[in-house]
Amino acid sequence: MSRIPYVPADLSEPAELVAAIRARRGGRLLNLDRMLLNSPALAAGWNGYLRAVRGDLTLDPKLRELAMCVVAVINGAEYEFTQHAPHFLKAGGSQAQVAAMRDPDAALRDTRVFDDTERAALGLTIEMTRTVAVSDATFEAVRARLSNQHCVELVGVIATYNMVSRFLVALGVEPE
Repeated sequence: MSRIPYVPADLSEPAELVAAIRARRGGRLLNLDRMLLNSPALAAGWNGYLRAVRGDLTLDPKLRELAMCVVAVINGAEYEFTQHAPHFLKAGGSQAQVAAMRDPDAALRDTRVFDDTERAALGLTIEMTRTVAVSDATFEAVRARLSNQHCVELVGVIATYNMVSRFLVALGVEPE
């Protein structure tokens, strides 16, 4: 159960902000949006920033969603996992990979289900999420496979979805 009440699903004010969030979400407000809208200023900044992270980066969407799902598992944010696993599949991921992500440490070692680039991204996600600090070896594994831009974007995605998961867990936001 959420710790703060959600705003109503049929909320219409502030009109411009609610319309922008609905546009990004295909016409509806998710529970996350309904929690954020308790603070319109936070909801506005969040919507713009997450729109850029989800829609404007050139990072492979499969790597982006892989990182999001693993952050969710490590942080116990089931809401985040259930939202992003379908996007991972749509981006080319497999059901076997989704199942394997439930154990990030085993996934990191799984050369059958994940390729070298995916395992490098898994390693970075695990270290950034658990300890914040990233070893040189882990970063170099990513750096050897991605451009500077994509390294920065992957780090940004991992950092962003750690923020998202912490918000979800702290406030008890429930899956729809």
